[in-house]
Amino acid sequence: MTFPASNDAAEVAPLGLLCVGADSALRQDLALHTRTPGVSVTHAPDEAAGLRALESGTWNVALVVLNGDPENQLRRWDSRLRELRERPRMIALVPAPSMVFTLTATHLGASDVLSLPVAPEQLDAALHRARVAAAETPIPLPDVKPLAIGPHAFVSQSSSVLDIYRTVMRVGPSTASVLVLGESGTGKEMLARAIHESGPRAAGPFVALNCAAIPENLLESEVFGHEKGAFTGAIARKVGRFERAHGGTLLLDEIGDMSLALQNKILRALEEREIDRVGGTHSIPVDVRLVAATNRDLPAMIEEGRFREDLYYRLAVVTLVLPPLASRGEDVLLLTAHFLREFQKQYGKSFSTITDRALEQLRNHPWPGNVRELRNVIERVVLVAEGDVIRSEHLPDEWGTPPTQPPPPLPGGGGRMPTLLELEAKHISDVLIACDRKIGTAARILGVHRNTLTRKMKEHGL
Repeated sequence: MTFPASNDAAEVAPLGLLCVGADSALRQDLALHTRTPGVSVTHAPDEAAGLRALESGTWNVALVVLNGDPENQLRRWDSRLRELRERPRMIALVPAPSMVFTLTATHLGASDVLSLPVAPEQLDAALHRARVAAAETPIPLPDVKPLAIGPHAFVSQSSSVLDIYRTVMRVGPSTASVLVLGESGTGKEMLARAIHESGPRAAGPFVALNCAAIPENLLESEVFGHEKGAFTGAIARKVGRFERAHGGTLLLDEIGDMSLALQNKILRALEEREIDRVGGTHSIPVDVRLVAATNRDLPAMIEEGRFREDLYYRLAVVTLVLPPLASRGEDVLLLTAHFLREFQKQYGKSFSTITDRALEQLRNHPWPGNVRELRNVIERVVLVAEGDVIRSEHLPDEWGTPPTQPPPPLPGGGGRMPTLLELEAKHISDVLIACDRKIGTAARILGVHRNTLTRKMKEHGL
């Protein structure tokens, strides 16, 4: 039984292992690990000796056999480990652990619960995770002081985001239309709400409509409303979003997905400050500030005849461009700390540090889903993590580079076959060379999103 080979820094990290209550078979298995550089194993015959041993050294892992009364033993260990300045990971070995016990053990901070007799590959994996964790250095989370507009927090030290904040504070009190541009997940709706909150219309309604989420044949009715009998299925009068936003702000999200015919009606509503319900016989005055948002390239759509130029200029009195998260530098750390504090309060947990490896993975992730994706990742981290340190093991499994292992020889001793990862790396490298390392071109050739290609290049060191 040996640790899997890897180029990871964890391979050279020392690991102090306290093993409590092991029988001769388990001792024999663990003896193999003492031959791995940097790994030392100390045995304690029973619980009392193990608890005493905690006072005489610093351990990375406490591997504890729980039998007789496993749950009470586990609670005693948890109580003692919490008293230590540096709490070691606990691996609990239990005869046939139930699901309830496993959940209890995880809640009490056990990093792994293994069944006795322990399978060598399971013990290997648990100890390898421990060694990876031992190689990580905790870093204090920064004290984040968001810039606030009403209930909305701007967390950034990026100059582009701070410029947007200052612009919102200047234009918020006006009634000018605003066009918000940015990739999905960058926070376009939050910015629209901040614009609403920063002006005199804050006491009025804020109404949002995602134009891409409504079928084209129903979108006009959603925007302007309809009269009873206007079309099949119109069994009652419907008040549209423009009317509902009277005296406040209307957000038309993904306005680039709107048809030219409906664009024309939006333009008329803005210029005349009145709307017509579908099937209506008279115009209805409306007092609405319009904020439009899209992740599309509207100037390119104008060139292609798919977006009205006059509407574009009517919307873009003020244009705000939200940058993708991957271009915002240290904002990833600031937003991580901000979301951790939000969710730890919600879920009754507490985190004070993040490891260097976890932070590196967060910084290197391409964030195709931008701030929304980061927020979802951090909520998951808070749910699965125990203790007060965020580690790389708490991040999505697919982010980690899998340990590389020597590929098996061909049957008959005919040499070695390349692994799937090696084949993938070579193919990506060949394509990049063929297209002069142009990421967009390479991504199209490979049939993947450019963010996927960027991630795989990092994984393979290309």
